[in-house]
Amino acid sequence: MADKGIHRDRDGGLTLNNHLIRQPVAQARKKLNFNFRSINKGVDIPFLLLILVLLGFGVLMMFSASYAWGINDMGDGYFYAKKQLTFAGLGLVGMLVVSVLDYHFFQNTAVCYIFFGVMYAMCLYAAFFGSSTADASRWINLGFVQFQPSELLKVAFIIIFAYIMAVNFPKFNNWKYCVIPFTVIMGITVIVLGLQRHLSAVLIIGVIGVSMMFVSGMPAKTFWKFIGVLAAVAVLCLAILLLAGKFSYIQERIDGWRNPEADIQNNTWQTYNSLVAIGSGGWFGLGFGESRQKFLYLPEAQNDFVFAIICEELGFVGALVVVVLFVIFVLRGFYIAANAKDRFGMLVAAGITIQIGLQAFLNIMVASNSFPNTGISLPFFSYGGTALIIQLAEMGILLSISRQGHIKK
Repeated sequence: MADKGIHRDRDGGLTLNNHLIRQPVAQARKKLNFNFRSINKGVDIPFLLLILVLLGFGVLMMFSASYAWGINDMGDGYFYAKKQLTFAGLGLVGMLVVSVLDYHFFQNTAVCYIFFGVMYAMCLYAAFFGSSTADASRWINLGFVQFQPSELLKVAFIIIFAYIMAVNFPKFNNWKYCVIPFTVIMGITVIVLGLQRHLSAVLIIGVIGVSMMFVSGMPAKTFWKFIGVLAAVAVLCLAILLLAGKFSYIQERIDGWRNPEADIQNNTWQTYNSLVAIGSGGWFGLGFGESRQKFLYLPEAQNDFVFAIICEELGFVGALVVVVLFVIFVLRGFYIAANAKDRFGMLVAAGITIQIGLQAFLNIMVASNSFPNTGISLPFFSYGGTALIIQLAEMGILLSISRQGHIKK
């Protein structure tokens, strides 16, 4: 008896339309099974509480850091806080929806490549036609909101990387199924983000990719071959971008990092005032809301340098609390990955955990001038609606993986 809905050719084989479109879409539809009755069933309570603590703490400190800039920019000290609270609410709803979605929905050829392709197209659009900030074109302005497609590209990269590794794991000794596809994806990603002058995103995605390869169980010999090929491709891509004049600002950033007092009135003003804020906090800080540097001395106090305001208002102790929270997040994220139901879930969980942990680590290093200024936000703390929604959606994916994993709730 012929299968209903399956189109075959005269020889009994699957038609091209069925193989490339109908089957993948049908498989994805089966995995889109929202089960709202199981919202409180199998939830990783410790991880959920950790997310809520990070989010609540982050919105509170972002409000304090943004108050003066809200008055200066919009005439309302609560402007940025109200917008961030709105996006936090939307993000929590998104997290809930994604958490009850079977994460295997993303383990689908059509879903992966369409998602990845759309993100590439959006990044290219941002590079050539997007809104520019500080000589870097990274934003797409929709009128009512603007966002960085590179934030979505990070998620797409993690998912497609995990998908390819999970599918090709038995063939990891064959370059055709391992090193070549990964190198091509990494190379294209470097070029697309390089066109946006987004070196920090290149760095983050590169580390995520290498780390996911490391934890995937790939043979050591194959892994080091991949590292060698990847390094060669990265050098080639960066050389092309440097010749195109896309990274001419890097030397200025490095000079400012080496000597933050060299050009205080221009290139190092932000870094210098960040260090002043951190040094002013002492052990216990000046008190919540009592920062002096946020009163228009420190640009982007509510964005990339919110950690400096935390140090100023809550001191070393408050900063240590933030660091400890992110360390716990990384440990719990790796615990979820280690107890995932399958290799795909393990790799996605590891990739998301590495992304959030690495961004937090680099942001703190930049704020303390331990690393050149790269424009990396602090997850859950920095102002940015679309970034926050995306981060909470990623938390929904982790909760979905933990729900189906072998974890003691």
